[in-house]
Amino acid sequence: MIVRVKPGKVSGNIYAPASKSSMQRACAAALLRTGTTVIKNPGISNDDKAALDVIQKLGATYTFDEQNELVIFSTGVNPVGEEMNCGESGLGIRMFTPIAALSKQAITIHGTGSLLTRPMDFFDDIFPQLGVSIQSNAGKLPLHIQGPLVPADIEVDGSLSSQFLTGLLMAYAAAGAEGVTIKVKDLKSKPYIDLTLKVLNNFGWQVTHDDYTNFYFGPNLSPYTSNRTPYTYTVEGDWSGAAFLLVAGAIAGDIVVEGLDVFSTQADKAILQALSDAGAGLSVQEKQIEIRNLPLKAFHFNATDCPDLFPPLVALAACCSGTTAIEGVSRLAHKESDRGLTLQQEFAKLGIEINLQGDLMLIKGGSIKAGTVHSRHDHRIAMACAVAALRANGEVLIEEAQAVNKSYPNFFEHLIKLTLD
Repeated sequence: MIVRVKPGKVSGNIYAPASKSSMQRACAAALLRTGTTVIKNPGISNDDKAALDVIQKLGATYTFDEQNELVIFSTGVNPVGEEMNCGESGLGIRMFTPIAALSKQAITIHGTGSLLTRPMDFFDDIFPQLGVSIQSNAGKLPLHIQGPLVPADIEVDGSLSSQFLTGLLMAYAAAGAEGVTIKVKDLKSKPYIDLTLKVLNNFGWQVTHDDYTNFYFGPNLSPYTSNRTPYTYTVEGDWSGAAFLLVAGAIAGDIVVEGLDVFSTQADKAILQALSDAGAGLSVQEKQIEIRNLPLKAFHFNATDCPDLFPPLVALAACCSGTTAIEGVSRLAHKESDRGLTLQQEFAKLGIEINLQGDLMLIKGGSIKAGTVHSRHDHRIAMACAVAALRANGEVLIEEAQAVNKSYPNFFEHLIKLTLD
């Protein structure tokens, strides 16, 4: 699919999409909790749909009620088949694999797209310590596992992705790992672990830590938290998707974004700091965020703990005077694309110079040119180019723009709404 974005102003009110980080964690917790869970504001992205398919394969059932709320019923992890597919969700594959290992049934775990090339060596190293047999394709998918997972004291490397730890925390909590410790070294993206712990706590599991280095598990109902009363969980608005809307307002207009929790533990809430540092007109209120275009200046930002912000930050930096520096490039290699190189190459087509120096990305602000770019099948690249196009000197064509379906299917619809208001 090719989408054409013309330069122009944005204005009006828009509601943030549902957070797939929050949605997928809630689906996992609802699977692990016996009984009924009602999820309000459920997400509709491809990753969300993949999560629903996985919990169904692992034994849960779900329906949507007349209010479009998601109703999940589970008796714990009881696979109904021998295979599951996490789609192209990095969080999904890393979170649900330890959860699936709670079962003694042999399961083959598949993925699609970029997941097929992402490293999964982590499980090869950790699972044998937990009584789980595993066979991988030289550290990549598909994975063939057989549990049951037995919690034990382990040490894990948190430098590649916090998503592996999220899966272990959920599996350990559900298995009743009281008295067991997970030691973590060099943990990245700590706010995402905060979100995991928040969801676990909301669903009734006690998990604490010592400055993110040792994680401890409190007493829980074993093997799964159970309650006869349905539990209700509301999915947060998505700071990751909303970051593109906020940047659009900062570079091309005056908009109001609703549905975001300013007290959220989502890592990408840090977009507010970057926008402030760049000089955007920003008014943060309890239930909405107003943002408007003012003269923007280059900024310095550390995105190590929020690497998904790189694409919207590049769109923002392209419209700032001076050279912006963003730290954390090493976190970008194993995304839907190698995002550091992809951003450099695709924004070069729009006349924006990006230099990569080790862990540092330098973006030289300037005039954005009309041109044709390619999403590289990466949802955040497609959205970043579309937002930058609002300030181009002509039309920008985005090839394979349907990549946005992974996280924000309504993105172009919302962008059109803002340009028409």
